[in-house]
Amino acid sequence: MPNQVTINDYDETWAVRGPALAADLRTILGPAVLRAEHIGSTSIPGMAAKPIYDLQLSVHDLDEAVKIFDGPLTQIGFTAFPYHQDHVPAGSDDAPPLWRKRLWGRRGGPGEDVNLHVRLRGAPNERLALLFRDWFRAHPEAIAAYAAFKRVLAGSVGEAGVYTEVKDPIVDLIVGIAESWAHETGWRL
Repeated sequence: MPNQVTINDYDETWAVRGPALAADLRTILGPAVLRAEHIGSTSIPGMAAKPIYDLQLSVHDLDEAVKIFDGPLTQIGFTAFPYHQDHVPAGSDDAPPLWRKRLWGRRGGPGEDVNLHVRLRGAPNERLALLFRDWFRAHPEAIAAYAAFKRVLAGSVGEAGVYTEVKDPIVDLIVGIAESWAHETGWRL
């Protein structure tokens, strides 16, 4: 099945390779990268995940980032994807342009498979990715249930686009809880 979703058990090497890949990209792409982070399920100890690293680069200007990043990323096996907008969480009053991004991916080498999310520094989607990661890191008791949900979903829908669409409302629920935690604990970027 094309674009089939596979969920793997947690791999301890993800905790080392994800940050290293983010640091390598920061070095390759230069000072336009304000922040480079390992995000997503592979960044959460104990979380089952698709064997694809999600990395986030924060920039001041998305259009400028595309001009600067596209050549070097192409040289190391990345392809620009046509996704320029993140899902706006249910209940958010944010205008969709606040959730803009650019996305590159690398599949099948050279190197590990990666989804590279480039987002504006200070934008709500930059914050959400880090809040999601940090909330799960602070609440390891929630990892098993979310991982089980992802496995059932992947086995039921198979195709990556449908998987993401069905998963988005669950992420919205988690982020709602995580926002309360962030407020109570003073979490911030």
